[in-house]
Amino acid sequence: MTTRLTLLLSASLICLGLSPARAAIDHPDAAHPDPAHAARPAQPIERTSSGTITIDGKPVAYQAVAGTLVVHPHGWDDSDETVQHQTPGSDAHAIDGNPDATASMFYVAYFRKDSRPDSRPITFVYNGGPGSSSVWLHMGAFGPRRVVTNDDTHTPASPYRLIDNPQSLLDVTDLVFIDAPGTGFGRLNGKDKEKLFWGVDADGQAFTSFITQFLAKYGRYNSPKYLFGESYGTMRSAVLVNDLQNQENIDFNGVILLSQILSYDNSVDEPALNPGMDEPFVLALPTYAATAWYHHKLPQQPADLKAFLAEVEHFASTDYLAALQQGAALPDADRARIIERLHAYTGLPADYIRRADLRIDGGEFSKTLQSDDGMTTGRLDTRFSGPALDPMSKEAEYDPQSTAISSAYVSLFNDYVRKTLNYGDGLTYRPEIDIQHWNFHHAAGGGTESDGPANVMPDLAEAMKTNPTLKIMLNAGYFDLATPYYEGVYEMRHLPIPAALQKNIEFRQYQSGHMVYANIPALTQLHDNIADFIRRTDNQPNPASATP
Repeated sequence: MTTRLTLLLSASLICLGLSPARAAIDHPDAAHPDPAHAARPAQPIERTSSGTITIDGKPVAYQAVAGTLVVHPHGWDDSDETVQHQTPGSDAHAIDGNPDATASMFYVAYFRKDSRPDSRPITFVYNGGPGSSSVWLHMGAFGPRRVVTNDDTHTPASPYRLIDNPQSLLDVTDLVFIDAPGTGFGRLNGKDKEKLFWGVDADGQAFTSFITQFLAKYGRYNSPKYLFGESYGTMRSAVLVNDLQNQENIDFNGVILLSQILSYDNSVDEPALNPGMDEPFVLALPTYAATAWYHHKLPQQPADLKAFLAEVEHFASTDYLAALQQGAALPDADRARIIERLHAYTGLPADYIRRADLRIDGGEFSKTLQSDDGMTTGRLDTRFSGPALDPMSKEAEYDPQSTAISSAYVSLFNDYVRKTLNYGDGLTYRPEIDIQHWNFHHAAGGGTESDGPANVMPDLAEAMKTNPTLKIMLNAGYFDLATPYYEGVYEMRHLPIPAALQKNIEFRQYQSGHMVYANIPALTQLHDNIADFIRRTDNQPNPASATP
């Protein structure tokens, strides 16, 4: 029988920007590593280039570094001189307890040329999955070059367009785009490599090792420092900032979250597998309402989206939640009243809501909202629609948004990395990998490991309590059904922190989806909001000193 965690992992793969079907593509080197990698021990590699981008009318000259750093799993001790070094992929065992597995993690870093490293902010950027590279944020949001895709329809096949990106964050911060272990040009090697790198805690340790190495290699320990994670990357950020601050004694200025999920118990993907947990239905309702508003499926179309969503949020957290908590004891008259309100807020047929027992999950909503037109509604971005694969299915069988833009991102990055960044000839770039056995068990704050779905809210809370100057910025799209925006608000308001620390958290929302940056007006707002956040939190005595 399929477990809840397995289904959640399949759902989370869509957070990469790809559907599970596309995420499962068998890459040519999936089973057999590139010969160039397998023929020698893993070692750091780098290639440099340079460029200039104009942001807000001002030229920004930068140096780009594309390369890999080698990280070891938790328990590695580089002071142990008896460690046996073997060719990656061999059957050698660890000596004196040191695990012999390694991960070469690929990255692309952009450094502004006319700045002082000791005062210049640096931001580490990554996507989620788990199992995603950073190609989406790199090529769609903040890199100096950006992919052009259609706003809410399928982008035609190649040739695609790559343009200068005036929304790059290089005006305020250096950028390091990090690919997760096993993705991009990175590779895993050694005994038990998947077990030692693929899991909530193992992944956090790998990124901790990468960032500490990077700070040392490039002399950035004293720079203002930020983490930026999207989707599962927000879960990674909570673990990572806590590990960096409380294991490595490296405080961060800020954590920037995009399309947040910190607790899988709040996911609207298959919540029926966890009966009695009604919160996901409550937290997804405002996104259902925003989507029905966008597609003009509401019985009465409000003029003001934000005012409408405020009304829906209040209903969701009061009358709707109270009704769900009563379960079978809900009186018939109250049930009828809730059904009518849900119909008014979602546009779904009242009889459908009744048969669903007031509880519609994300896949059911995507399949049903536009089913009369033979269309499936997007998941990552519900502004998108596509033909239903099976009009008789219960749930959506693919995500029209991910199929609409993924080819453009992957195609153009493969050109850009080789022709501009001078990296990757003869190698295969893996934008995502299909991870069947991700370890979701998590020891919150380094404590006792939990057997349930991962919840990293305690990690972020611990990081904020042990560094009370740490600032958090949550960004979300109204049309994101993978990680509904109201879910992020709920999680932040329920962090186990003193009330006084809530002032360190700020919220920004956009008329876009999971990949907020796929909508250009939203990308512009996202850039401006993040740039303002960094300028306010970089602890510079003179803001102009950080960015000449």
